[in-house]
Amino acid sequence: MTTSLPLLALRTFVEVGQRGSIKAAAEALSVTSGAVSQQIRLLEDRIGVALFTRERQGLRLTEAGANVHPALLQAFEQIEKVQQTLEQIKSRQTLTVSTVATFAASWLVPRLGRFNQRYPHIEVRVEATSAVVDMRRDRVDIALRHGLGVYPGLHATRLMAPVLVPVACPGLLAADAALKEPADCLDYPLLHDSDRADWRLWLAAHGVAQDPRAERGTAFEDDFLLIRAAEAGQGLALVPLEYAREEIVAGRLVQVLDKPWPARFAYYLVTQPGALQRPQVKAFADWILEEAQGEAAGPALACT
Repeated sequence: MTTSLPLLALRTFVEVGQRGSIKAAAEALSVTSGAVSQQIRLLEDRIGVALFTRERQGLRLTEAGANVHPALLQAFEQIEKVQQTLEQIKSRQTLTVSTVATFAASWLVPRLGRFNQRYPHIEVRVEATSAVVDMRRDRVDIALRHGLGVYPGLHATRLMAPVLVPVACPGLLAADAALKEPADCLDYPLLHDSDRADWRLWLAAHGVAQDPRAERGTAFEDDFLLIRAAEAGQGLALVPLEYAREEIVAGRLVQVLDKPWPARFAYYLVTQPGALQRPQVKAFADWILEEAQGEAAGPALACT
């Protein structure tokens, strides 16, 4: 039956063999010289073999000690590397953020590098979904949601309300048919989000009387699809300016009227009660509020 050797005694043997001195090994291990000598005697008694011989300059490994010392030294170096890895894992913090795909792609992800630079020890995992999230069951730390801010049992912080602008593919409008008034939009197919309310409300906000044409047209569940349909020339879309910024800059869409309008809904940062007391959640919440405030203060794109 194999004899189990005490780990502390093996560690002490490695230190003494590496330094050739009980005193130096004691300093490295932060123990007394007597404690080092006791561990060496314990190990030699357990295996029944002398591991060191005393010389004027200190201790020298016997043949038996020299045979096993390199392997044990390597083993303890590996253990130390594992301990360092475990410490790094312990110090690393993870954060799961759930949001809708369009907001993630158009707003959050392009800015996320700034958060990573500020908090390199926090690893962010972004889940893009429009489904209802059970934050406890799905292990979500933060949800970024578009709504009226009513989330029973959860803590909600308002981030920003998107500004809606009418956009279209440049080829949809004839060169001599530039839109001059909001009512002119009714002469074109209108593309809607899933609740079909935005065009009606936008037109009403700009003094256009109710018109059945405001309810017609294809509806899309996701703003990303709505923007793609507008790019394809299927009609006019009323979308958050930030979502279409890249397409406008690239010339794939044009803002057909300089008539922005605050959306009814806003974006909210949603957490479980007390979650903001966790350092990584608080750090992300503070950062995204700062980004949202900067967005609100930023310049808007002029119509093309």
